[in-house]
Amino acid sequence: MAHEHKLEIFRGLLKFKSNTQKIWGVLIFLTIVTTVEVALGIVKPRFLTHNYFLGMKLLNWIFIILTLVKAYYIAWDFMHLRDEKTPLRRVIVWTPVFLICYLIFILLFEADYIYNVYTEGFITWDF
Repeated sequence: MAHEHKLEIFRGLLKFKSNTQKIWGVLIFLTIVTTVEVALGIVKPRFLTHNYFLGMKLLNWIFIILTLVKAYYIAWDFMHLRDEKTPLRRVIVWTPVFLICYLIFILLFEADYIYNVYTEGFITWDF
């Protein structure tokens, strides 16, 4: 009898969310992040558009980060990554993160070169 009572108390502490509650939570989270993105795109605060980090405006960095957060959260919930084992989750998440960082590096490096060509004329490599 005492064992059953402990089990009932334990069941009372564990309240699992229903699928409907999870879907509403995802909808609210994605709506908030998207609203922040749209508001920043409309308002374009001077502080974020006139300050640069690694050759790109802070506003663009915020858009990239918020888009990655949304993509991760969509994969986490709708692709059921939270239920998978840790190594599989890491492979699925870290591979695109590495590739996106590599793409950003390439784009910034090439854009800087093209900018220098336009502003300073033809640049020759001295081997």
